[in-house]
Amino acid sequence: MLSKLLWLLVSPGNLLMLILTAGTALLFTRRLAHWGRRLVVAVTVGFVVVMVTPIASWVALPLEERFPRPDLPERVDGIIMLGGAVNPPITRDRGEPSVNDAAERILGFAELIRRYPQAHAVFTGGSGRLAGQDALELREDLAVRGALRQVGIDPDSVTYENESRNTWENALYSQRLVQPKPGETWVLVTSAMHMPRSVGIFRQVGWEVIPYPVDYRTRFGGRPFVRFEFDKQIDALQDPIREWIGLVAYRLMGRTDSLFPGPAHDRTAAQAGS
Repeated sequence: MLSKLLWLLVSPGNLLMLILTAGTALLFTRRLAHWGRRLVVAVTVGFVVVMVTPIASWVALPLEERFPRPDLPERVDGIIMLGGAVNPPITRDRGEPSVNDAAERILGFAELIRRYPQAHAVFTGGSGRLAGQDALELREDLAVRGALRQVGIDPDSVTYENESRNTWENALYSQRLVQPKPGETWVLVTSAMHMPRSVGIFRQVGWEVIPYPVDYRTRFGGRPFVRFEFDKQIDALQDPIREWIGLVAYRLMGRTDSLFPGPAHDRTAAQAGS
């Protein structure tokens, strides 16, 4: 709950607006008006930087390129998809599955299920909402069932974990549910930007997975682009900022194996060097 509330304050758009509000209020004071002008100018510069530079791409690229798409083995024992790709309230209200910008998670999950029909397919995701977490109709598994059916996957062929509220609980509760055995090969499906923190968490709970990143938000080869559209730029900046904050916070809480988890061969090389 604390993490959700803090994000409301530090998300880029909200933070700029709060600073602008504070600066505007100070303009009407006698002693602190000069500080108000400085804050208003700082926010204006921030708006311009977001709008006319590829800052969102610069922040996101290191995250998305951390784990390249792997060459998968001939046999896979399990496939696990993290939640965050659906809109449960709209699904409930409209009576049909509603997906969001991370819908590629579902498509990638479905692709792997077809490719490895013998693998144990698992979806993990409950509700990360501050209110209504106990409402079953607001948990993600119902919307995911409908979305899988629409892309030609039998939803009953998937195991669902619907109690988790964040990525740490995704890994922990799914591990308890499916009890992966040593030596098994599991593939993890989530957004490329979210993959470093996710892999670090799974390693921390003792579950080695093959990262299968999807839902890229930046161009191939790391080429940044400028949209000159403030609303889209500020929206594109939200997720990478959240991930960088999450990486630091989860490392401080001991929930990841390193500050910036990377591919297994990089970790092995680092351990050998030390």
